[in-house]
Amino acid sequence: MDVTIRTATLEDAEALLKIYAYYVKETAISFEWEVPTLAEFMRRITNTLKTYPYLCVLRDGVVVGYCYAEALKGREAYRRSVELSIYLEQTARKCGLGKRLYEALEARLKEMGILNLYACIAWSETEDEYLNHNSPDFHAHLGFQKAGEFHRCGYKFGRWYDIIWMEKIIGSHESGRPQAQGKR
Repeated sequence: MDVTIRTATLEDAEALLKIYAYYVKETAISFEWEVPTLAEFMRRITNTLKTYPYLCVLRDGVVVGYCYAEALKGREAYRRSVELSIYLEQTARKCGLGKRLYEALEARLKEMGILNLYACIAWSETEDEYLNHNSPDFHAHLGFQKAGEFHRCGYKFGRWYDIIWMEKIIGSHESGRPQAQGKR
C-alpha cells in the first residue's frame, strides 16, 4: 500500500466532502444536519489554510481521509492551543492511516509553536447506530486525555448527545508571552 500525506488543496475538496458527507448523514460524529455545499467546503479549507495545516492522506493515489487544526477560541490568550478534527473513509479506518495523519498534523503544529491539542468528540455512554466509542478510543490511543464533558448539548436523529473534550499537551509551558512560530 502506497501512502502519501500532504497538504490538502481545493482540488481535493470534492473527495474530502464525500468523506465528510457520510459523517453528516449517517452519524452523530458531526453535529451538522446538512452536508455543506462544495463551495462552502472549499471556503472552509481556504480559511483553515490561512493559519493552520489541513492535511489529507492518499492510499494508492486516492484520498481516503483528512484532518485539520483550527483556533480553539478567537482570543489572543488561546493562540498556542488548537482544536483538531479528523475524518476517514470507512475503508481507511483501523489500519493506521488515522494515526499517521494525526502524527503528521501534530508535527506541523509543534513546529508552529502550538502547545495544546484539543478534540471535541460526540459522546454517549451507550453506543447506538449513530455513535460509537471509536473516536474517544482513537484519541486516547494517541495520548489524549479526557478534559471535560458537556451534557445533552447536541441534538441529532431525534436524540440528545453529550460532547467530551480531550486534550494532549505537546510542548513546554514557560512563563512570559509565548511567540508561536510559522504561519498563524
